[in-house]
Amino acid sequence: MARLLLIEDDLTIRTPLLRALRERGHVVAAASTALDGLRDALDDRPDLVVLDLGLPDLDGGELLRMLRAVSSVPVIVATARDDEAEIVRMLDAGADDYLVKPFTAVQLDARARAVLRRSAGDPATDPVLVVGGLRIDPQARQVTLDGAPVELTPREFDLLHHLAGRPGQVVTKRELLTEVWRIPYGGADKTVDVHLSWLRRKLGESAQDPRYLHTVRGVGVRLDAPGSAR
Repeated sequence: MARLLLIEDDLTIRTPLLRALRERGHVVAAASTALDGLRDALDDRPDLVVLDLGLPDLDGGELLRMLRAVSSVPVIVATARDDEAEIVRMLDAGADDYLVKPFTAVQLDARARAVLRRSAGDPATDPVLVVGGLRIDPQARQVTLDGAPVELTPREFDLLHHLAGRPGQVVTKRELLTEVWRIPYGGADKTVDVHLSWLRRKLGESAQDPRYLHTVRGVGVRLDAPGSAR
């Protein structure tokens, strides 16, 4: 049984979703404004937040950034905005999934269960990863480099964790967009390049002088420990 928080101001959408999600076994609370939703998310600590962007007091994107500053609660953005740039922006800001209206309660329930499975993790199958001087702890979501902490955004952490799970392997942009950003491959592949650039800077390297992150032109990127023979 999952505890969901639905932040949605449209009563004609909120009421049937509440009823349908409860019928599927979830415990669901609702808020109709961003500030009420933020308070409920911090006070009640739900397992997952379903967030509309068109809220009356504050844009949902701003609320997402406020949430991410203080909480790692999984968030599904559920909105009528279907622009690809907006989808990428919300995923980069820390959303775990993005659902475009109109959608059914069955679709939302399936997405919620998938996000909850991913976020739950399993210490037995999601161990600490070590590649050279990099240590990546997926349970604590912490990274150290040669013993020093590295401050990463949620998306940068997910990107590094995915690559570290495949050390020495070339990972394509298609796979990164699908597995890390949860969006289909397409014109959004530039967001991978941008995040790799940010990640390199925080690891103290560059594309011209890589230590861990090696671009394979036209194919993808490979994470290797420094000094690995290739």
